[in-house]
Amino acid sequence: MAASTPRYRTTFVRLLGFLRPYKASMSVSIVLAIGTQATALVAILLTRSVIGVLRQDHLGRLPWLVAAVLGLGLARAAMMLGRRLIAGRQALAVEMDLRTAVYAKLVRLSFGFYDRHQTGQLMSRATVDLQGVRFFLGYGLIFFFQHIFTVLGVGIVVFVLSWKLALVTIAIAPLLVLVAYRYSHVSHPLLRDVQQKLADVATVAEENIVGVHVVKSFAQEDAEQAKFVGRSEAVFVQSVRANRQRAFYIPLLSFLPLLAQAAILLFGGAMVAHGSLSLDDFVAFNLYLAMLEVPLRSLGMWIGQAQRATASGERIFQVIDEPEEIRDAPAARALPPGPGRIVFDGVTFGYDPRRPVLHDISLELEPGRIVALIGHTGSGKTTLASLVPRFYDTQAGRILIDGADVRDVTISSLRREIGVIAQDPFLFSATVAENIAFGRPDATRADIERAARLAQAHEFVEALPDGYDTVIGERGITLSGGQRQRIAIARALVVDPRVLILDDATASVDATTEARIRSGLREAMHGRTTIIIAHRLSTIALADEVVVLADGRVAARGTHDDLVGTDDVYREIYEHGRLEGYLKEEVA
Repeated sequence: MAASTPRYRTTFVRLLGFLRPYKASMSVSIVLAIGTQATALVAILLTRSVIGVLRQDHLGRLPWLVAAVLGLGLARAAMMLGRRLIAGRQALAVEMDLRTAVYAKLVRLSFGFYDRHQTGQLMSRATVDLQGVRFFLGYGLIFFFQHIFTVLGVGIVVFVLSWKLALVTIAIAPLLVLVAYRYSHVSHPLLRDVQQKLADVATVAEENIVGVHVVKSFAQEDAEQAKFVGRSEAVFVQSVRANRQRAFYIPLLSFLPLLAQAAILLFGGAMVAHGSLSLDDFVAFNLYLAMLEVPLRSLGMWIGQAQRATASGERIFQVIDEPEEIRDAPAARALPPGPGRIVFDGVTFGYDPRRPVLHDISLELEPGRIVALIGHTGSGKTTLASLVPRFYDTQAGRILIDGADVRDVTISSLRREIGVIAQDPFLFSATVAENIAFGRPDATRADIERAARLAQAHEFVEALPDGYDTVIGERGITLSGGQRQRIAIARALVVDPRVLILDDATASVDATTEARIRSGLREAMHGRTTIIIAHRLSTIALADEVVVLADGRVAARGTHDDLVGTDDVYREIYEHGRLEGYLKEEVA
């Protein structure tokens, strides 16, 4: 627990740093908040004067005092309006800055980060946690300064009115501070756990929405609902514990000032009776004391908000502080021009460094050649291809493209020269044209259509309601698997890369469409270094040579005719592989 206290303070200070661009508006809000309370202090002085006027029968001054009170009320309302407008805009601006910082970090983090974190957890930090921080930075601090001024202002005035009664009032301060500190100390870890469990609920909800087809296909609605209920109950239990804390500490913090008020009534009444305190001052003293009720009662709520915001801030900063495993080297330069020669030089890699997936891979791919990577599931085919665009960094060895180590060139220049076509393509909720031109926003319509024709997508796109301007649904759900795949192929081709990587890119299409895509790919791959990862041996037939991987190592390399009679792994894939009839047809 002791170790968490400095981290809590550090997080709190970092959250305050997001207010730095808004120092001017923050200062104006604080001044308006203080002005609002100052008018209340003056209004009590005017009320005290009204009592004196009534006691002394100076009724002619009464209308002026009433007018002054009304004027103060209008000024107070105007300042409250200004404070709320400014503070509200500031709160939204801080939330926008935080959300931008989180998103900017998320889009730059490596695949390894997303391998370790759940989407729902990240979405919770970018939504629920941000709102808690926004409310505190936008409003909580303003109210804090307002309450601090109220306490200080009232403290000074009551000392002027009667220092004896003021001492009675502040006698409870040590106890009040002790209770407030205790509440702050016990609430932070609990509220942090509540935020984490809320993220767990978001994770289950996100997975079930995205995977709704799987859930329904296996009739697991009841099981998934039970899982969601379990996570929700965990939030409920922790929230009840947090509410129990508030139910105990906040009434206690509200009760302690009443002890001071009771003492003032007792001792102050005696002082009035003995003539050592005027009735005017006694009434004013109690009115000022009543002004302290809201700040002191709000102390517990403000502490709770601060703790919740800090707990949310810790989760947000966990994302912002995450090291970028894949980033440009300090002296990174653009990828030099070249024909697309790829060299794997003693490459070793594992998603878990203790369990390498690839072991000392050494390969040289000649420019313009088409190389097929094949092997049993888990042999490292996709992993090896993922290292070329530097989705991950090697643990040992290096990868060269046209003589340049991929770690020494800028990521943007590297990936502009590599077209990646995944087995399960992701499409955005945008038009077909925007999806195809995603990697090259300046592509003309002619460029987009040419890429679509190469990918055998032009015909079905033209048949859509608005052609290339048709907006497809989230993740391309309004298209078939084969149509999504062909748009993904067009998206890779439109950037005109020197290197193409096809990860089982024709797995989602029927045999006829596959044949048409292969025809287009032959033209698209001409003059480009191409890596094909495939299980369909008909696709492998496009390759100039085949590299067989087994247990993360290169087991063999050569043409089909070379390998079918010499390599056991390749022969097994040929004899027992998927759709061997396609290969026979190609060979024939």
